[in-house]
Amino acid sequence: MHQKIRKAIIPAAGFGTRMLPATKSIPKELLTIVDRPLLDYIVAEAFASGIEHVVIVTGRMKGAIEDHFDHAFELDVSLRNAGKLPLADRIAQDTPAAGTISFVRQQQARGLGHAVWTARHIIGDEPFAVLLPDMLMVDDNPCLKSMVDLYERHGDNVVAVERCAPEDAHKFGIVSLKPTADGPVVTGLVEKPAPGTAPSNLFISGRYILQPEIFAIIEQQAPGAGGEIQLTDAMLTLLETRNIRPFEFCGHTFDCGVPAGFVTANLHMAAQRADLAPHIGTAMDALYPARRAVA
Repeated sequence: MHQKIRKAIIPAAGFGTRMLPATKSIPKELLTIVDRPLLDYIVAEAFASGIEHVVIVTGRMKGAIEDHFDHAFELDVSLRNAGKLPLADRIAQDTPAAGTISFVRQQQARGLGHAVWTARHIIGDEPFAVLLPDMLMVDDNPCLKSMVDLYERHGDNVVAVERCAPEDAHKFGIVSLKPTADGPVVTGLVEKPAPGTAPSNLFISGRYILQPEIFAIIEQQAPGAGGEIQLTDAMLTLLETRNIRPFEFCGHTFDCGVPAGFVTANLHMAAQRADLAPHIGTAMDALYPARRAVA
């Protein structure tokens, strides 16, 4: 019986420079996908996957994240007094219960590995999940839930991977795999390999399940690419003693940390809603008549 995955870390301390000037005063994690902050979707994925406690790693100028997940008493009263009971109930329902979310500060921008390490005392000596808040991963079954299912079969580390065009492999962190009688395992991680040298076209896509010994590895980890403490470097060390298993995610992934991914995510999520989809189609036809002619 493997130890249950109860806790998850969401690193949300970055400046969001790829989305400036929008992120000059608004945390990138609170930019909205349709009418819901991006971070809401990520936290919801964690809880839908059986996570009991989410640790959000923040930084300076990110206090709005804590406020967002707090109970807004004045707003609740105002909405109810105005007779907007369904909206008040929805907001109350979407607010996580007291004690299910904690916040820690990454006081220096020292990389993803360091951000994960700052949550070590809350995680303790148990396996945990990591969800990158830029990556909106949409499927009927949450990506992390499928990873938890894989973990429960094997008890190993798990990393979400996706396929890219082979000619694009130099843009990503690529894994190499080997088959075993019990399913494939990761044998290596290469960050942005030189064109033509990638061991596969499977790239790491923003969800992890890790064993707690990685905290001690990160603590001793030398700075890597960009002078930062890289999580992938620590995972390579972890790989020397523990298996890492790949979970290939085949849903839709949107990198909401860049404008193209952010806009596409908005269009996709709006198109999934019965109240918005007809308006989206009509607006696109009106704005781009050539689209309608081609259709």
